[in-house]
Amino acid sequence: MSPSGTSAYRQAKWIKRFLQTYWLVIALHFLAQLAAYTFLPYERGAHEFYYGVLLYPTLLMGAVVGIAQWIYRRASKYSFISLFMAGTIIAMIIIHLNMDIRIIGALMLLPIFASAIFYRLDLTFFTFALQAVAFFVMYRWDYWFKYFFSSFDLIAIPIFLVVGTLVASIMIINGRELVSDLEASLMAKQDLLIENAVMRKLSTTDALTDLYNHISFHEFYDKALEYGDQGAPFHLALIDIDNFKLINDKYGHRAGDIILARVAKVIRDLISSADIAARYGGEEFAILFFEKTFEEAEAIADKIRLRLSGTPHEEMDGAAVTVSIGLKSYSQGTTKEQLFEEVDALLYAAKHEGKNKVRTPYSSTVFT
Repeated sequence: MSPSGTSAYRQAKWIKRFLQTYWLVIALHFLAQLAAYTFLPYERGAHEFYYGVLLYPTLLMGAVVGIAQWIYRRASKYSFISLFMAGTIIAMIIIHLNMDIRIIGALMLLPIFASAIFYRLDLTFFTFALQAVAFFVMYRWDYWFKYFFSSFDLIAIPIFLVVGTLVASIMIINGRELVSDLEASLMAKQDLLIENAVMRKLSTTDALTDLYNHISFHEFYDKALEYGDQGAPFHLALIDIDNFKLINDKYGHRAGDIILARVAKVIRDLISSADIAARYGGEEFAILFFEKTFEEAEAIADKIRLRLSGTPHEEMDGAAVTVSIGLKSYSQGTTKEQLFEEVDALLYAAKHEGKNKVRTPYSSTVFT
């Protein structure tokens, strides 16, 4: 998910949480009012309490939240406006019903602080404006609000709103700086991971042929022997380009490098994803065949030989290169050095028999 996509998902998640919280606030207010009427001295009569304090305000707050939820689902671009307008209306209703509680006016600060969660200054200023309008409306037309209102409140509440907005703004700015630092740290970490991956590739592969290098081959070879001792068969092939020194002497080392790269590409193209191919050294390559019968490995080795012997090279005036190949399966109990020496001996047997051959322990099945 992209950063913008992540941000949108995060905002949608918090809007949904706020709407759920509004329902919780309404339920808690309902229960608190009911408990106060039941267990505490209460000046209002039953009819006034049940309808004027409990039923109508609860239904009104529920309708406001319901409208906000509908806007969230059907017109999401107005979600923030509806969310904080709903919060402001709920705060106004609760303040109106509980003005005898001295500190209830502090509820106006909550929407402002809540807006800071979204790290948007425009939302915080919008929410501050909503609280300022709510304060003016209640002071101008709410008789119950003015009944408990003092001259100190007239000064203190606007100051609290301004200070709360400044604090929320500072939280947003610091939060943005923290997010920016975290993003920079993540980017640096990603760059380091990429650099390490590049270094890992460079340390395990041969730059010219893009096959595994000598060291990596031996690491895979050791693992193959471990699996072989556990009953997982594999086959080792050694491939040597015939007369490669003559190619370098006649056509130059640049042409020799091109030939090496093309031989490697043919090997990569014909082996399976389960196999491991490496440039063992100079013009010699090694292949570990896995998840194959010996006959399947032998057929692939011969395809490599045939493909190369039938491929002309412009750098060699249209001539093709040939390879000699030794191939043998691993047998349990065979040492690493012993298997390698046996395959190497098969390779040189192929060369002595005229080159351009695949030589296996079954000398009667030599490809020509």
